[in-house]
Amino acid sequence: CFGSGWGELCNLLVANFHNVSTGSLVVKEALNFWGGARVQPKDTKNAEPVYEPATGRVLCDMIPCGEVEVDEAIKSAHSAYLKWSKLSGLERARIMLEAARIIRERRDGIARLEVINNGKSITEAEVDIDVAWQCIEYYAGIAPTLAGQHIQLPGGSFAYTRREPLGVCVGIGAWNYPFQIAAWKSAPAFACGNAMVFKPSPMTPLTAVILAEIYKEAGVPDGLFNVVQGGAETGTLLCHHPMVAKVSFTGSVPTGKKVMEMSAKSVKQVTLELGGKSPLIIFKDCELENAVKGALMANFLTQGEVCCNGTRVFVQREIMKPFVEEVVKRTKAIVIGDPLLEGTRMGALISKPHMEKVLGFISQAQQQGAKVLCGGEPYVPSDPKLKGGYYVSPCVLDNCRDDMTCVKEEIFGPVMSILPFDTEEEVLQRANNTTFGLASGVFTRDIARAHRVAENLQAGTCFINNYNVSPVEVPFGGYKMSGFGRENGVVTIEYYSQLKTVVVEMGDVESLF
Repeated sequence: CFGSGWGELCNLLVANFHNVSTGSLVVKEALNFWGGARVQPKDTKNAEPVYEPATGRVLCDMIPCGEVEVDEAIKSAHSAYLKWSKLSGLERARIMLEAARIIRERRDGIARLEVINNGKSITEAEVDIDVAWQCIEYYAGIAPTLAGQHIQLPGGSFAYTRREPLGVCVGIGAWNYPFQIAAWKSAPAFACGNAMVFKPSPMTPLTAVILAEIYKEAGVPDGLFNVVQGGAETGTLLCHHPMVAKVSFTGSVPTGKKVMEMSAKSVKQVTLELGGKSPLIIFKDCELENAVKGALMANFLTQGEVCCNGTRVFVQREIMKPFVEEVVKRTKAIVIGDPLLEGTRMGALISKPHMEKVLGFISQAQQQGAKVLCGGEPYVPSDPKLKGGYYVSPCVLDNCRDDMTCVKEEIFGPVMSILPFDTEEEVLQRANNTTFGLASGVFTRDIARAHRVAENLQAGTCFINNYNVSPVEVPFGGYKMSGFGRENGVVTIEYYSQLKTVVVEMGDVESLF
């Protein structure tokens, strides 16, 4: 039970690395953060329980922020923005690099807290925290390079452009990568000179406030990164607030549409990273071992709760049998259980309702004619403390058709649908026959085919001979209803800044009047 801020919590998690176990953490401290400190909620009447997915027990209460609290956080951010935006890129970079260093130093403790709140395996969570500090480090490197353009005009006159910050940006995160998404949104915002108010998912409220305290420790002005807890009502207040310049949202398509609609009322800039139903195409000339490993990585990371997962696995008919046999064999061997144990490869789903929803998709697939080759059932680990957890054995579905619900809709669970195909032209048409367009993948030894298929797949990312590899240097985002705007890469600077043109006349004004 912890009650005195990050220092005590982090030190315990790091120093007693092997002693902080699943089922042992209770959080009673405030989870909101603005003005450079944790803030106690004003009203506790709408509290919602936050569960530990691995055990099903209550970790803490999430108390949503109301209008007054949201306003305080945004005004705190605006005050910090006025200071931060006046620093040079090099000055901002120095502070961001210090934040990245602190995260790197405390990575193990943060990862364990992420696992307790999210349910994914510790092996994956450690990678997520590494990606977070790498993202901050990357944008720290970009901050000093931001520059405009000089344009020579006739008669010695000239113009130049200035890349300027937007102001207060809102980040709305998802529960599958809580800490990493907070870094993905805040790092480019800070590099450009903005401030941020971040709202985590109400199901994973624990680690964003840790990032806030690390930023403060690194030296950002009080209020530069603020955390407000809450659900839809809090999100609505953020989107409508007149002092907010931009909203960056990661989540579902229906919620993304609402964010866009609310932000449009005051013409706020919006980045949407939404859902997917991505195709993974396996040609008969592939390196089969790599294709199998790619399909597993495309479907079972974070218990299948990944927006860019390649859940529609199209396999050329000639290699269908050996591919399916090997995928099923390896899927059955995935170790499910306590996510804090190093040997675990699949942890618990985020919540009981979500687990039931995933199981419902599998049941519906069977009713529509799909065949369950393995998994797809509630899993009860042998450890008694895990019996209330939200575990589902990873599932492989065969005998699938393009018109089945399991092939058309995002399940967001450990469910792989395998579909046969015959020709390249046919599979491209089927792969693109979706309203989504977040990611895609192709396995083939034919270099011309690989690039041809990548060109013709309607998705923001195409992986060739791999899957779910997302370095921070590479832009990430969707086509079609998977959203717009990008995260990561140099291009994201354009989504957190605005361009001003300055025209300088060096002679006399030529007037028509």
